[in-house]
Amino acid sequence: MKFEQRQNQSIGSQAYARELNQGGESSSNQGDQSWHGQKLMQTLEKLGPKKLAGRRKEAQRLLRENGATHNFFGSTDDSRSWQFDPIPLIIDSDDWTRVEAGLVQRAQLLNLILDDIYGSRELIKKGLLPPELIYAHKGFLLPCVGLPPSGGRHLNLYSANLAQGKDGRFWVLEDHAQPPYGSGYAVENRIVMTRSFARLFQDFQVHRLAMYFRALKKQLAHLDPNNQSDPRIVILTPGPEHSLYFEHAYLAAYLGYPLVQGGDLIVRDGCVWLKSVGGLRQIDVLLNRLDDEFCDPLELRGDSLFGVPGLLEVVRRGNVATANSIGCGIIKNPALLAFLPGISRYFLGEELLLPSVATWWCGQPRECKFVLDNLNKLIIKPIYPIPGLPEMIPGELDKAQICVWRDRILANPHLYVGQEMSSLSTVPAFVTDRIEQRPCVLSTYLTAHDQSYVAMSGGLTRINENEGSLLVLKDGGCSKDTWILTPEPAKQVNLWLQAQPNQLIEPRLGSLPSRTAENLFWAGRYSERSEATARLLRSILIKLREFKEFRDPDDRRGLNHLLQALTHVTLTYPGFVGEGSEAKLDDPRVELMSLASDSRRSGSLRSSLRGFGYSAYTVRDILPEDAWRIVDNIQQNWSPKFSVSLIGSGRLQDSINQLLLQLSAFSGLNNDNMARETDWLMLKIGRSLERALTLIALLRTTLVPYHKPSMEAQMFETVLSTSNSLITYRRRYRSFMQLPTILELLLMDENYPRALRCQLSQLHKMVAELPHDQPSEQALGDEVLIVEALAELNNMDLKALSQLSNDGKSYPALEIFLSSQKKRLEKLSETLMQLYFSPSLVPQRLGSVQQEKAS
Repeated sequence: MKFEQRQNQSIGSQAYARELNQGGESSSNQGDQSWHGQKLMQTLEKLGPKKLAGRRKEAQRLLRENGATHNFFGSTDDSRSWQFDPIPLIIDSDDWTRVEAGLVQRAQLLNLILDDIYGSRELIKKGLLPPELIYAHKGFLLPCVGLPPSGGRHLNLYSANLAQGKDGRFWVLEDHAQPPYGSGYAVENRIVMTRSFARLFQDFQVHRLAMYFRALKKQLAHLDPNNQSDPRIVILTPGPEHSLYFEHAYLAAYLGYPLVQGGDLIVRDGCVWLKSVGGLRQIDVLLNRLDDEFCDPLELRGDSLFGVPGLLEVVRRGNVATANSIGCGIIKNPALLAFLPGISRYFLGEELLLPSVATWWCGQPRECKFVLDNLNKLIIKPIYPIPGLPEMIPGELDKAQICVWRDRILANPHLYVGQEMSSLSTVPAFVTDRIEQRPCVLSTYLTAHDQSYVAMSGGLTRINENEGSLLVLKDGGCSKDTWILTPEPAKQVNLWLQAQPNQLIEPRLGSLPSRTAENLFWAGRYSERSEATARLLRSILIKLREFKEFRDPDDRRGLNHLLQALTHVTLTYPGFVGEGSEAKLDDPRVELMSLASDSRRSGSLRSSLRGFGYSAYTVRDILPEDAWRIVDNIQQNWSPKFSVSLIGSGRLQDSINQLLLQLSAFSGLNNDNMARETDWLMLKIGRSLERALTLIALLRTTLVPYHKPSMEAQMFETVLSTSNSLITYRRRYRSFMQLPTILELLLMDENYPRALRCQLSQLHKMVAELPHDQPSEQALGDEVLIVEALAELNNMDLKALSQLSNDGKSYPALEIFLSSQKKRLEKLSETLMQLYFSPSLVPQRLGSVQQEKAS
């Protein structure tokens, strides 16, 4: 095939795109749109700017509480919360019918292109696609050639970004197999809109979004290679560090699928298995949210930490399906846009119903010359993301920058395209407390259904908060709901199982993924650790203020001992016990502020709270809604910025009091609202284990050393106050504080939630309820450790624990006992992680079935 023929093909496609973008009458019913726009503006005018601003503020609060972000967890340098515009984009039903037809046609065409690229490659042989346009793109994955498509189709999910010209026509800016902003954000926007602006829905009949998700669930079930009635489907995510983790977790909760990471999955016997608390469970379908190149470190990117080693081989064997098929990322190549019209005529015998933005691929001499002659008038893009490539904004390049871009393109022309800066129609947006006109981009979503595709009757609309073209819209921006009008009232659609008359639906409790269990376990541990650190800090702040007021030497010695105990309990060495500790003890304010607010210091209160927030964020689809709001409030509000000179003023103590209330509320909400299933057990086990360990650490550093009588009473009171047991002790014993009675309360009482025996008894009961595939000596090891700890506690004599050493400096029996309990509980933690967070054995019955299939 001569190069000229390929060149003419591209030129023809551009002429076709320009003809559609510029010529002919608008197919949009401008009268209807104007009528709907006027109706919307009349409703908004009744609200007025002040009320509209208040409603938007309420919507932003809901989005923040729900965790709707597209930023890295915990990022303070590049935090981009999800911004919401309360004025929806309205599209008439007739206009949407035409757009939907164009999207369906485009999805079918791209699926045929993928089938050809990873199959016979006729498009390249016939000159309809230049080979370097495909083979030079990072989205083309050679190991995927010949890979069987999932359900007979490579492209099961498709997304396109659309823009509307001033003539009312829509055209495509980008095609995606993995959209940068997905359908979960569209649902969240709709929910927030209905709650904050319910009145607007009264005047319009708007299509519901649930029909799309019902079709999606049906399609994913159809992909099951084993044709089961209830396939095991999971959503594969890169993890909480990914900027779109919120959407991944949101979709998992909305669709009812487990959310897993690559580390949760393992390949055994030619199948993909989910590591769950109950053992390995075979996976049938993966809804993949990873970039394709990261999916399998064995055959694709070897440095990937997110994928599943051996996944491609399982796909080849037909034992698991992925949506989309791995390798579909090639369709994001913007250079394809220039060749789609000719390919459409070749495959479908049709013209494109939705044209693409005018695009020139620099891999062809004529197009490259045109791009170089118009560098400051076009948008220049690489055909795939190139790290470190500077942003190119048309009209803002100086001569030196133009020369740099010219040299960059000439060095590798096949890696770049130029795209036209077209004028866009504008939509009303509520910006800076007033309504202004802004251009917008609409992200649409389609799923395969039967032999065709179904589009979501809606989408995610984004606008620039600053005036300018959306073709250079940066990540984020401001989003708004998208209303597709319907002439008839929208029908209620439910994603949940529908019971037949006189039929009772059985509970469907899936296996809890090991990583989810692990994060629940650590959420419990970090929440308890944060509470213990906060209580000890509060006790120290109280003592610090008392010493400043009375200047009692015993108060000074007691304060120093508590400061040293704080270092031992939090393991923040050297702290108040290592080198330079004397100066810190004389003026502890700098060290205390560091322990309260330094997130980079392991063991600090802020570090524990971040660990708590991270673990809770990872399992946010499991926690009660109000519990997640508490987590969000803690992460937003706990960032003390007090000066060191004010640490004794009471402000830090007030913040700690508020924090303790929030942590207690989190515990109470989970205890009252979570079913007593495996997820609750893991959260509670982590909390009970950490409570026992922190109590032991507190007692070892405060009660094991002997204190003279003038200090002993203060130390006893501080220990009881820090363990939240002072009132209980006074009510129960009504006597002077003594070591035996304190130990009886904090160690021996089985019915007191702050006592060690109570925590061990709860651990014994809860660990016994955890699921096991096959009981074994290893599986029973966790229970044995708790039984031994309880037996040691039962055999302990309080009088022996309260016996002073010969030198009168400590209580050695108490130290030996607490050290022994600490070792057993730490061993229990290790055993739980080995048993439930890293299973590796295939269940015997399922393993034999797979071996029979293989043979």
